[in-house]
Amino acid sequence: MTLTLTPEQARRIAVRAQLLDARRPVSLVETVDQLTLLQIDPTKAIAPSADLVAWSRLGDAYDHSDLTFALEQERSLVEFSSFIFPMDEIETVLALSPGRIHPTAVEWMEANKRFRTQVLDRLRADGPLVAGEIEDTAEVPWASTGWTNDKNVLRMIELLNRMGEVAIAGRRGKLRTWDLAERVYPSDLRLPSPEDALRVETVRRLASLGIARPGRKDSSGGEVLGAGDAGVPCTVAGVDGEWRVDPEALAALEDGFAPRAALLSPFDRLVYDRDRALDLFGFEYVLEMYKPAAKRRWGYFALPILYGERLAGKLDAKVDHKKAVMNVFAVHEDFGWTAEIGDAVEAEIEALAGWLGVEITHA
Repeated sequence: MTLTLTPEQARRIAVRAQLLDARRPVSLVETVDQLTLLQIDPTKAIAPSADLVAWSRLGDAYDHSDLTFALEQERSLVEFSSFIFPMDEIETVLALSPGRIHPTAVEWMEANKRFRTQVLDRLRADGPLVAGEIEDTAEVPWASTGWTNDKNVLRMIELLNRMGEVAIAGRRGKLRTWDLAERVYPSDLRLPSPEDALRVETVRRLASLGIARPGRKDSSGGEVLGAGDAGVPCTVAGVDGEWRVDPEALAALEDGFAPRAALLSPFDRLVYDRDRALDLFGFEYVLEMYKPAAKRRWGYFALPILYGERLAGKLDAKVDHKKAVMNVFAVHEDFGWTAEIGDAVEAEIEALAGWLGVEITHA
């Protein structure tokens, strides 16, 4: 017989797997290892997404300098493409990345063999460098209808990064610095086969989600969704279709569940798969920063609000970093909140403002 979970059990599994119950992790590296990755997004309506994700788990114990130290000094974390991974998992990432490059990009690299060699030679001689310090000698320009059109150096470096030949060494201000991969990654790398790497990635992804739909789906942001064939098949009462659940998360249901409030980045893995959030939590959410103001329901960069195992609403707020003020425009309740939920969410908003070093104003 197929295992059937109650909706409450399924949600608690998902919340605990994402380190969002009251038992907080103790370090940034531990957090990223469990989440498997942090997505990088530069929007600072509140704070950069990677910082918000880390703070929502670690609380005031986290500071942005912790991330910089882990990436550039300790090398326990590594920036790759538009994500941050544990350095211990870079072998899995590198084993899978080349196979996920679009054939058009591979053909462009082949048409620019001399340019590719010159970029690598320049980094070998003078790296780490920002992209603007490398000469553009492309034989065939990169053609795009987007912002990357004719940005040949940056495009070549990013593709070499995904091929495992170039690595992000750090940041100079907001700009990434690039160097040869051998100077950034551990010297004893042993890449698994793509098949073995895919199995590891799939198992780790399900462990980080707790419960997910089977199969595999590539999101528009580059993150892979779905549990593949990992874990244990199950159903969730009242929700159509099959799910896969992580066996360790299933066993941990007996340990009890300690709720808390949390404010989440729009790119947080608990809500990143919008279909999963709707199916499991009944939570409808769209990032509205790309919508005209008049068509927004929840706000420019509304933060999903978690309480216990329920996604309970959205916080519409924006930080004016120059004035050191967080303007709170609205707190949207997805259902009627109890006084306990309201007090916990208010305390979390105050904690966020305190962590950012700003005062709260209500518009």
